[in-house]
Amino acid sequence: MSKRIDKHSRMGFKWRNGQHRFEHWSVDNQIYFITARVRDRLPVFASESAKAVFWDRFDHWINQYGFTPWVTSLLDNHYHTVGYLREGAALKTLMQRLHGSVAKLVNDLLPERFPQFWRDTKGKEYFDGCLRDERQGRLTYRYVLTQCRRRRICDDPRNYPHTRVMKDVETCITRANGMNAFLEAVPYPRYFKDRS
Repeated sequence: MSKRIDKHSRMGFKWRNGQHRFEHWSVDNQIYFITARVRDRLPVFASESAKAVFWDRFDHWINQYGFTPWVTSLLDNHYHTVGYLREGAALKTLMQRLHGSVAKLVNDLLPERFPQFWRDTKGKEYFDGCLRDERQGRLTYRYVLTQCRRRRICDDPRNYPHTRVMKDVETCITRANGMNAFLEAVPYPRYFKDRS
């Protein structure tokens, strides 16, 4: 059974110079990977007070919009999360509320305000991806879990307070498969590139 995919983008064109536009997909009953980085890679979350703001707003907005995280990692200038969203249409508003409140409150802590807090030079504020299958679910989970190791902050994610494991990977994958929460009917181009 295929899922309905609602696509939205800030860009009016669909193709330009052979490149497909950047777009967000709203899909119900879906496992999402979400990531965002602060503009110019500014380390605005370097302080514990800024990290506390992020976690407070993250917890508030995910609860309000029904996003159930599996694992989330916050670093000094970006974050990653993987989780389940029942209503795909909620993603856009969730991200607006989360990013707007975090930007405002963290800016209040900074010596100088940082406009366009999340937006990169191409106008993108975050990336979201619908996970296609169990393999991608496991790989993405591990990627988020090991961010502190990849960034040489901490060798063991269990010792890094800003990597939060809400559910273990086996429980997550089993539940997602049982709920048909992967977007299996849609191929993921990266899997099919010629690797020779």
